[in-house]
Formats: sequence, structure tokens, C-alpha cells
Amino acid sequence: MLTNIRSDRVKSVRSLSRRSARERTGRFVVDGPQGVREAIRYAAERVDDIYVTSSAIERHQDLIAAAQDADIHLHETDDAVLVAMSDTESPQGLLAVVAAQSHSLEDVLASQPRLVVLLSNVRDPGNAGTVIRGADAFGADAVLVTDGSVDVLSPKVVRSTAGSLFHLPVVTGLDVNETLVAMAAHGIRTLAADGVGETLLPDVDLSQPHAWVMGNEAWGLPAEIRDRCTDVVRVPIHERVESLNLAMAATICLATSAGATRRF
Repeated sequence: MLTNIRSDRVKSVRSLSRRSARERTGRFVVDGPQGVREAIRYAAERVDDIYVTSSAIERHQDLIAAAQDADIHLHETDDAVLVAMSDTESPQGLLAVVAAQSHSLEDVLASQPRLVVLLSNVRDPGNAGTVIRGADAFGADAVLVTDGSVDVLSPKVVRSTAGSLFHLPVVTGLDVNETLVAMAAHGIRTLAADGVGETLLPDVDLSQPHAWVMGNEAWGLPAEIRDRCTDVVRVPIHERVESLNLAMAATICLATSAGATRRF
């Protein structure tokens, strides 16, 4: 059992809460049973190690058995060590170190996607993770993330995805203008989701391949980005409500797309 919170191993795992360490090592942390379970199920070959407390072993015997079947290294720890490794004060007893996987825009477009989400300058980890989770839930083929957005491998984003990060391609570090041009060249309609849009969501044609373009939480999408999109679409809301949260708006748009394209 690992009990020394000052050991090099503990420090190494803890360092992955920093972006610089993730980029240097090509590794990130998955914290909690849901995320770890999905990592084992869909990316076992990329899981380096799993750290688990004795109580979590008892609670998640199916998960432990799956990790053993996949020949993943399991390390039993005490509660203090897991707290020292995690960036949360109350970890759930399971933590995995996983190798990052890179996806390219070219590969996504070559797959002829029908539904895509593009996050432009989205900075909030919870919003980014929830959009990835929503994209997974409603059958999107990929999530594209611009270079001005939050790091999707940060612990808070990974937790917010609840394992969806392992279900669909997430392409990062993109230039928003180049991405819009590339999607248009592949026949993908780009729909800017913004409160200033004149087209209401129920009226937009979602039968053809399309991408929802979502902007920053505070200021939305700049006019120059909206102008580059095929259409600017507004979710109709009651007049007494000023606006919708980014993640909520994205969820509504994605659910509407799923219904229109029968992706459930």
C-alpha cells in the first residue's frame, strides 16, 4: 500500500494538475469511478496506472476486475495519498493516469461528420466538460476546441465530461477562422449559437451536416466570427430571461439536432 504522501510517485501524479506537466509528459488524470470506468472500457491501452483506496476496492469490484483483465497496473493507497494526488479535497477513492490521445481536424472531416460542436474561447472548465458530455449524449461526431479555450485535459474538465472524453474525438488547439473555412469546404453548415441571431432554433434546417459554434461565456461570439458562419441561431426564451448559460444553450441545440437527424 502507498502511504507516503511525499513520495516521488505521489508528487508526479499530483503535478499533472498543471498544464505544463501534462504537456511535458503527455499524461493526464482521471478522478472518480465514472471516468476511470470509461477509460478502462474505451481506452484501456492508454491507462498507465490506477490508484485506489481499500474502501473503493470493496465498492467497485467490477471496475477492479476489468482493470485486472486489461493488465492495468493497480496501486492500493491510503486515503491521504489519494487526497495528495488529487486536485479535490474529497476524491472518490479512484484515480487513473492516462496517456493523452491526439486527434486532428483533418481526420474528423475525412470521416464525413454529420454533427460537430466548435468551442471558441470557452474558458470555464465546467462548461467545456458539460458540452463534451452533451455532444456525446446527443450523437455528435466530434468536439472541436480553439486555441483560446480551456485545456480539456485539466482535471475539472475531465471530471465534468463524466467519461465522455473517451467516447468521441476532441480536437484542440484550433484556429477558429481556419476551422470555419475547412468545415465549409467539406459541406458542413456552421451555425453560430448566439442571442443576437435572427433565425430561431425551431426554424433552422438541421437535416444537413452542421456544426454548432459556441462562444465565450461572458461575451459570446464576436461579430466577425458570426459573419463567417452560415447562419446565426437564437434559442427562443421567455422575455424576462436575459440569456442562457453556455452549457444549457449547447445542450438544447444538440438535443434539437439529435431529434432532427434521429441520432438517439
